[in-house]
Amino acid sequence: MSDRAQHNSALRATPQQLKELRTLNVAVIHPDDADGRQLTQQLQRIGCRVQAFWPPVEAISKDIDVAFVAVRPDVLGHNMEWAHCEDAPTVIAVVNYENPTIVEFVLGLGAKAVLPSPVRSFGLLSTLVLARESHKENKSLHRRLRKVEVKLLGVRHITDAKAILMKAHNLSETEAYELIRERAMSTRSTSEEVAKAIVEAHELLSIGGQR
Repeated sequence: MSDRAQHNSALRATPQQLKELRTLNVAVIHPDDADGRQLTQQLQRIGCRVQAFWPPVEAISKDIDVAFVAVRPDVLGHNMEWAHCEDAPTVIAVVNYENPTIVEFVLGLGAKAVLPSPVRSFGLLSTLVLARESHKENKSLHRRLRKVEVKLLGVRHITDAKAILMKAHNLSETEAYELIRERAMSTRSTSEEVAKAIVEAHELLSIGGQR
């Protein structure tokens, strides 16, 4: 077997999670010390594209997939709101000291893993893969939860809109729902959107009638 064929075979045998690492943009938010350099070098060996930052930044590029953050007493006052954005990267805390305040800060960052100092090559790959998978699963759960919330809100709007139409026009529940559906079809919108408009209009008129 040729070298190229062996290389291609190895790629096919590599788990998707490992192949993905070579496409990652990684921010290393860490002082330029032995740990910071070791971390940067090891990530580059894995194949990641690495950008180093220090001191901690208050904003981060949206194309960053993973952020390693040095968590130590002198960074506790820094604003890292980017870690809480909807499209925030996977956060991995690099810790050289443990106490309740440090642990609380790590939790506040939403870190998916902790890398102890001194940083060593052993364990970095596993930490990176597991943190990425945990982050992706968490985002997937949040998306599913938002869909369920939107669906439930739509059901509530339809229920309220039917009640409004039944009372205002002396309709049955079935007739009220059919009216909502017909309106949705004629305006090329969803029944939930029509129902929401009916509820909001009713609330607005109710407020106006109270003046």
